[in-house]
Amino acid sequence: MTTASAKKFVLLVGLDPAVVDFSQFPGLDAPKLAAGLQASLDATTAAGFDAEWCLITDRWPEAEPVLRARLTARPPAAVMIGAGIRTQPAHLLLFERIVNLVQAVAPGASLCFSTSPDSAADAVLRWVRP
Repeated sequence: MTTASAKKFVLLVGLDPAVVDFSQFPGLDAPKLAAGLQASLDATTAAGFDAEWCLITDRWPEAEPVLRARLTARPPAAVMIGAGIRTQPAHLLLFERIVNLVQAVAPGASLCFSTSPDSAADAVLRWVRP
């Protein structure tokens, strides 16, 4: 059996539910988002990865040091960026900044993108094998 330290590390990046504008996501609310985030984490670890969420605010001066610290603490095999960041026009600049930071700090990491709060494992598995 593979130990957690021997597993490939995957950083899952998403918006902190406290800053999500749920009016942009019909049918989604904070409890459903939290459940989806947990389901994604569970599925990603069940797929054989050592995965962690890095939930950030939508304000770059706050988000950047948090994300940078997580990227430098452990080199990730993949960085998955959530749909809440990637698909919202209001978050385009945040998305670009995240991608550029990942390229600069963790150039060996594969980038992948989820389509829903619970689809991180599928996104990771498209690009990285445990």
